Amino acid sequence: MIIWNDKQPIYIQIRQRIIDLILSGGAKEDEPLPSVRQIAADFSVNPLTVTKAYQSLLELEIIEKKRGVGMFLSTDARKKLLKYEKEQFINQEWPNIAKRIKALGLDTKDLITKNTRKK
Repeated sequence: MIIWNDKQPIYIQIRQRIIDLILSGGAKEDEPLPSVRQIAADFSVNPLTVTKAYQSLLELEIIEKKRGVGMFLSTDARKKLLKYEKEQFINQEWPNIAKRIKALGLDTKDLITKNTRKK
């Protein structure tokens, strides 16, 4: 059973799962993605919700629609997605993280050293 985050629209969460799949290498370029109906059934959501998730990926040119066949990862999908995700992180997430680090009086060198040792 999938547990959804109530603070974020479900289509965004589905989109993020697809993004994670692409970035992890679980989905290959030029390969078909599961159908809208299949994902809707697997996640127990409305097909329109899945369509909205796919539409947002179409707008980023990460996936492409092949009429009568389905959705496919576009050529260079992972490369495009990495670029987009890096920009999002730097412009939206990092400023908040940097503020939190400063507010807590943390030393970035210590953070990097501690994080590296755990691996």
